[in-house]
Amino acid sequence: MLLNIKHVTRYDYDEPVDYALQKVRLRPLENPLQKVVDCKLQIDGGQIEASYSDHFGNHVDLVSAEPGTRQMTLTAECTATTRDSSGILGKVYGRAPLWLFRQPTEATKPGDGIIELANVVAKANAPLDGLHDLSSAILARVPYQIGKTETATTAEEAITIGQGVCQDHANIFVAAARKAGVPARYVSGYLYMPDRVDQDASHAWAEAHLDELGWVGFDVSNGVSPDEKYLRIAIGRDASDAAPISGLRMGPGAEAMIVSLQVQQ
Repeated sequence: MLLNIKHVTRYDYDEPVDYALQKVRLRPLENPLQKVVDCKLQIDGGQIEASYSDHFGNHVDLVSAEPGTRQMTLTAECTATTRDSSGILGKVYGRAPLWLFRQPTEATKPGDGIIELANVVAKANAPLDGLHDLSSAILARVPYQIGKTETATTAEEAITIGQGVCQDHANIFVAAARKAGVPARYVSGYLYMPDRVDQDASHAWAEAHLDELGWVGFDVSNGVSPDEKYLRIAIGRDASDAAPISGLRMGPGAEAMIVSLQVQQ
């Protein structure tokens, strides 16, 4: 499938900015499931200071705001082809070792709720079946609902709240799979939806590693394995490692962020 992405993020500042630096992960990388045809990142009100591949293999652009600016806009326009493999990325590895994806993070520390969900995996006859059961159990325990959680909400907190979005679902899956002894990671990216072009935000899902298959994807929020409608952008131990944009700002005043996203064929 040929996918065209336009992702615009605009920052408006109440006061002139003294200093701002953003870590931007908006350029997809090639892998067995996707091939990048073209991708460009345009910055208005700032500039790209450096570009590099991080320890997870994600493409990162460090973007600084022009001193004194009141607005900065980042526009990523990318075209890529994707294919369906029933959610199986396979035995694709980078510099990050598998043991790293067994370790809990602040966002994925297991509490009583995570431990209970991890037992779903242990009860299954086969690991793959157990992971599918886990995905279903998470969605039943934490139905999809916008506005109930925040960016900083942990996996355990989302279970307590009882509702969440794709970020929460992916973090919970990662936490429970790790507690069950399965390496797991967070994936950020885009999902093409035939009934709409404009979307509110990027998407997130999880991957677990099985010895016989390699990395296998699970989109808890939609109850499916990722197919050709999915475009991967970044991976990490949890949502913070794979966030499309993260950074810092110095100076007085507040800021507002507006995101515009289009995903189409």
